[in-house]
Amino acid sequence: MHAHDYRLKQVHYRLDTEICREQTRAVPDRWRLMRLKKLKLAIKDRLHRLSGAMA
Repeated sequence: MHAHDYRLKQVHYRLDTEICREQTRAVPDRWRLMRLKKLKLAIKDRLHRLSGAMA
């Protein structure tokens, strides 16, 4: 695994953690959730493209 892949996976995990934390708040911030989910999806897409390029 390359350092870049590892870093992207770390960011993806942290975003997932932040999404869960935001969702469990008494009043979740919908805009923040939307931004976090978009970022998480962008990271996931990038990881998928990188894994396809290596295959």
